[in-house]
Amino acid sequence: MSDPLLIERRDDRVLATLHRPERRNAIDLATIDALHALCAELEADPRTLILTGAGGDFAAGADIAQLRERRADDARRGINATAFLRVAELPMPVIAALDGYALGGGAELAYAADIRIATASLRIGNPETGLGILAAAGATWCLPEIVGHARAADLLLTGRALGADDALAWGLISAIHPPEQLLPAAHALADRIAANDPLATRHTKRALRAPRAEHPHIDGELQAELFESPEKERRMTAFLDRTDRS
Repeated sequence: MSDPLLIERRDDRVLATLHRPERRNAIDLATIDALHALCAELEADPRTLILTGAGGDFAAGADIAQLRERRADDARRGINATAFLRVAELPMPVIAALDGYALGGGAELAYAADIRIATASLRIGNPETGLGILAAAGATWCLPEIVGHARAADLLLTGRALGADDALAWGLISAIHPPEQLLPAAHALADRIAANDPLATRHTKRALRAPRAEHPHIDGELQAELFESPEKERRMTAFLDRTDRS
């Protein structure tokens, strides 16, 4: 059996490719286990994560054959939700590069990313109610934060999927690229992130994910740490030197 998650590691990023192309990268327990292992690695050694899928699809959903056999205790364990939340809470940014189907659990994994880009062939949505279940791995809380309550309700209650143009108009993705440019575009985003101070990036993500009630206190505390950092001094001095020379 092949690895359901192919991983390419670099000093400043990790590219993880969902790799069950014969099942349109449907997310099974082996994929969930691999995601947990990857998250443990990136929690210990924070780097930007790029998530994508093999064979022209991101992920067509959870593995229905496995899902059909799950019962109440499995639902309460939050098998997929636990892994996707862990992805969302990684210290450094997560970029989802979406092609083809990103449905059901595949869509919910995409919602866990900080930045989503796609090809024109994208079909993204949550058809769970048509299968007699709900989208319980992040859609009901992530999607309203991304597109607003009304649009989230539209998608989740109808079960319809959006194409790339609508997903862009709704703010669900931030850009559309030709298939051959999708991963280069994701790496270009990772390059821009890598050019910035890693601690400032981590603190920015932490502030972005904090509940509204924690602001502005959390911003002040995170900024206080950055104000004392040698990297802030170095970067601001370099900026002023460049300005003086121009």
